[in-house]
Formats: sequence, C-alpha cells, structure tokens
Amino acid sequence: MSARDRGRAVLARLVDASIVERFVISLAALALSIVVGAVIVLVAGWSATCSAPATSFGVPLTVFGDPICYDPVGVYVTLFTGAFGNVLARPTNFNVALTLQETSLLVFTGLSVAVAFRSGLFNIGTQGQLVLGALASALTVLGVAPHVPAGIVGAAIAVPVGLLVGGLFGGLYGAIPGALKAYADANEVITTIMFNFVATNLAFVAVSEYFQASGSQVVQTEKIPAFARIQPFGFPSGSGFSLLALALGLALAVGLWLLLERTALGYDLRTTGAQPKAAEYGGVNAERTVITSMFVSGAFGGIGGAVWVLMVMGSYQIGIPSLGFDGITVSILAGNNPLGVPVAALLFGILKSGSLAVEFAGSVPHELAGVLRGLIILFVAMPEFFRLLGRRFSLGEGKPGPAAPTGGESE
Repeated sequence: MSARDRGRAVLARLVDASIVERFVISLAALALSIVVGAVIVLVAGWSATCSAPATSFGVPLTVFGDPICYDPVGVYVTLFTGAFGNVLARPTNFNVALTLQETSLLVFTGLSVAVAFRSGLFNIGTQGQLVLGALASALTVLGVAPHVPAGIVGAAIAVPVGLLVGGLFGGLYGAIPGALKAYADANEVITTIMFNFVATNLAFVAVSEYFQASGSQVVQTEKIPAFARIQPFGFPSGSGFSLLALALGLALAVGLWLLLERTALGYDLRTTGAQPKAAEYGGVNAERTVITSMFVSGAFGGIGGAVWVLMVMGSYQIGIPSLGFDGITVSILAGNNPLGVPVAALLFGILKSGSLAVEFAGSVPHELAGVLRGLIILFVAMPEFFRLLGRRFSLGEGKPGPAAPTGGESE
C-alpha cells in the first residue's frame, strides 16, 4: 500500500470514528501536547540564562552540567492550581469562579459559531453580535430597573428582558450578513469580519456621545443596579460568576442540539449546510434558511454579550475581550456539536485562567505560557481538523459526506 493510500485510509477511519473513539483520540492528543510542551519548556530553560537551576521535586535540573531555568512540572502544576485553586478545601474559590466565568461566556459564543457551521456558514462576526447584544442589554436593563421593584421580583423581570433583548439585537445584526449572503451572494466571512468593526465603533460612538456614565473617565454606561444583575448564585458576591449563567448555557446547548437533530427547521439547516443543491431541490427555501441560521447564530452571541454585562461587568464598557473569536476555537474543538461545546469551553476556560496564573507566577516568560496554551488547543483540535479534511476528501471522490463541518451526527 502506498503512502497516499495509507493516508486515505487514516482519513477515512477518522471520518467513521465513533464519539467514544473521538473522545479517546482527543485525550491522547491532550496528553501528547503536555509532553511536547514539557520538552519545549526544558529546551527554553536550557537556552535561558539563570543564576541557579530550577528544581523539580527537589532535584536541580541540569543538562551536561548546564542549568535549566524552568521547571516543566512546576509550570503545569501552576497552570492547574491557577485554574482551580484549592478546590478541595473551598470548591467555590476565586480561581474556580474565574474558570467557570470564562467557560460560561464561551459556551454562548461557541454555540453561536457552531450553529452557523452546521448550516454551512462561517460566522466570524460573533464578536460584533456580542458587542451589540451587550450594549442593547445594558441600556434595556438600565431603562427597566427604575420601573420594577428592587429585589427578587425586579430581578425576575429585568434579567430575562435583558437577555432577550441582547439575543434579539445580536440575532438581527447577524441576520444582515445572512441576507447579504442569501440575496447578493456576498461572502459571509468578509461581511461578518467587517461587521465586527462596524459594531465596535458604533457602540463606542453611542456610549461616548449619548450614554456615557457621568463622571467616568472610561467609555461606559451607568452601572446597572445590583438587584437587576445575574446574582452570584452558588459563589460569593464579587466573584463575577453565577451558576445560573452556566445552567442557562447548558440548557441552550441541549436546546440547540434538539433543534438541529429533532426538528424540521434543524433538518433544513443541516441539509442546507451539507448539500445545499439537494436541499433546494427537496423544497428547502435556501435564502430563508441562511438568514434564519445567521439570526440564531447572532442571537447566541448577543446572549453571551448580555451575560457579560449582567454577570461580569455590571455595565457596558469598551474593550470587551475577544470572546467571539475564542468561540471559533471552542466550536472547532467541539466538532461543531452543541453538546460538545460546554466541554470544549471548559477546556478553554481552564487554559485561559491557568495560563494567567503561570504568567503572574513569573516562573516562565509570559510568551512561553501563551505557547503552552496554544499548543494544547492545536493538538486537541488537529484530529477534528483531519476529520473535516477526510470528509471533504470523501466528497471530492464522489462518496457521501457533508461538505460542511457538522460533527453532530448520531454515531
């Protein structure tokens, strides 16, 4: 068998891999990334200059008598403890809250990208949809809060309204490039990228000129009353995280999976993404389906923005982190399967908060901490990338298989 034939066989095997097999492959890739990362830390520590060698389990690290400045074991221990802290002594500590806060936000943006992928579209505009959803949610809650009673009743009114408005504005903003794609055949990659810049600058002008908080040196809206925010259920006040937000993300992940796999609309979305010509021949309104998928995708991004405002910040501020772009990585890690998005978001949240702890510890340069995080993401994502490559290769050979990365089929 030639090398080319062996490559084809490996790709075909990846395409046909079951969910359990794909999970095992991902775990193996994760373990391999840790080993490779440890080697990189050792090599970097060997080439660096230090007065004394680093120690691992009390043993000085040297190569040919030369000191190694960085301890790879210590780096990974710091990464893990930075993500979870002393979780056995206090499960609701600040480190866990930071990790789960990042996880919750990435669930929404990951679902946003996943639903577009499943429909054969590449929505890079989740960041812009998140920004406008966040701004709309903040302004809505600020307008509603004075007219509802403070306390649980007011929160039960203000928070759901804020989430709904955030999702609505994010969805409408996502539907615009969807309409351009449907009726003008405009490439959604280009339009959604440009719409990110439009949303960011539109929000900046709106806040700085019309909704700026009085006396603030930062471009931000007024603070939302505490009762009208997502309460830190399950975690101390000031932690910036609430289990209610995570529960909402998990519920939406299950709901999206049911929508895609168990409803006629989901069938239309998946069919349009896999075989657009066959879907249109079967009576699916391709234009309406494209707009619908981009609306749903944008709505998830908008809800993520609302959660960022109502749970984390308490107001809209410029400088929203790149949660929308991180959602692309989360969706790819999950194979664009809504049920896999929370797991991928948790991994990303662990790496993000853990790498921050590595940087603060100063045991390695912060650039090296970023390399380790990127390495883990790359290794875990590569099997799914090759699986996607195998699907496209099979389609090119005339074999059945969807043209778009689906990853959510029953296996």
